[in-house]
Amino acid sequence: MAKALRGHRITSFDVAALAGVSQSTVSRALAGDPVVSEPTRTRVVEAARQLNYYVDENAARLRTGRTGTIAVVVISREEEDHADVNPFYFSLLGAICAAASNRGHETIVSFQARPDTLAGRYEEQRKADGLIVIGTTANRAAWDYYRELGEDGAHVCYWGSPFDDLDWIRSDNHQGARLATGHLIDAGYRDIVCITSDGSPQRQFTERWVGYAERMGEEGLTPRDVQIDERLAREDQGRKAVADLIAGGVPFDAIFVCSDQIALGVLLELHERGITVPDQVGVVGFDGIRSGAYAIPPLTTLEPDFQSAGTMLVDKLLKQIAGRPSPERRVPVRLVERASSRGPKGT
Repeated sequence: MAKALRGHRITSFDVAALAGVSQSTVSRALAGDPVVSEPTRTRVVEAARQLNYYVDENAARLRTGRTGTIAVVVISREEEDHADVNPFYFSLLGAICAAASNRGHETIVSFQARPDTLAGRYEEQRKADGLIVIGTTANRAAWDYYRELGEDGAHVCYWGSPFDDLDWIRSDNHQGARLATGHLIDAGYRDIVCITSDGSPQRQFTERWVGYAERMGEEGLTPRDVQIDERLAREDQGRKAVADLIAGGVPFDAIFVCSDQIALGVLLELHERGITVPDQVGVVGFDGIRSGAYAIPPLTTLEPDFQSAGTMLVDKLLKQIAGRPSPERRVPVRLVERASSRGPKGT
């Protein structure tokens, strides 16, 4: 282990010499600058540890004018209790906080809903260097507020977003829907319907419908949709969609649902009607929420890489603050196969 000479004050130049990099790279690496590669960052951090070198945070903040903090806002519906927020966003929030910590930044988190209490001027108040916005797009007033903040010069990036012109990141919804539909086809299902919403401000619903319809067409199968009732809670949307599907007399043996929360309602309604899953109907959701693993039967889903999502959001914001372009947009997804889609009985 490298040791400092007695009486010698360790500096970033000593760390640079031990790590085999420049002093400026040491500064960027320890500040969490995303331009530094992970192997280099790891080498610098290890060299700093060996030399017992620590950055003087107060001095660094005075010198750079930065707080070393990222604000994260979770938008919820006005009437929604925080405990009822889509668990997807809690998984994403945890990934963002972990990624910020890995980049040497702290996080402050706020849940926002009511138009008269929206708050996001963290930079002006010297509380944070920038802002990441996640949460439901159903609260249009909140999205309008944070969009205006960005237009006024605040550093903001977003998960999802009802506005395509913002600096957003989303799951690879198109590819995920293709994977879901292909999985159901391979399992032996043919009359596959999609529960979605044409009018939803959540662009991912449209992207998932397009991927589903495209994959169905490639197999010579007819895509069919059932529209959710946006006025209802997510699980109730799923229950009503199944009721509408049955009332309409449309034949179906599988359902691709554009949201896990809606899919949980689908499973409940099918169960109450005596329709067995997966023997009579296969079900696949999208989002990878943990509660899907404990549904009856456990829900097959498309899960985004949450760690990548958190890292991409943090890096996009830090690059925006540094004035560097960040073209990354899509988070990879994977199929998590469970019992709800193992194939119709007799196949």
